[in-house]
Amino acid sequence: MNKIRKGDEVVVLAGKDRGRRGTVLRRVDDERVVVEGVNRVKKHVRPNPMKGEVGGIVEKEMPIHVSNVALFNPAAQKGDRVGIKVLEDGRKARFFKSNGELVDA
Repeated sequence: MNKIRKGDEVVVLAGKDRGRRGTVLRRVDDERVVVEGVNRVKKHVRPNPMKGEVGGIVEKEMPIHVSNVALFNPAAQKGDRVGIKVLEDGRKARFFKSNGELVDA
């Protein structure tokens, strides 16, 4: 079970965008996520007339490592570590390590 999923609000812990908050747009693989408004770079794009794309310089979000982001805890108003525990009915659920509150109840 992934501790950080698509749609989660996260805080960046390290890098040039440290302290910035954003939502996870997608998971690239097990170790990397793309966060909205974080790790933006300028890419030079070649025009492709077959697809109708124009060339130029495009700004886009690049993946960031999962270890450099933490799930945002609305109760504490800061990034928090996440754990996984099995509930009484056998389902797995994520919880915040600081206060034990369930993330997705």
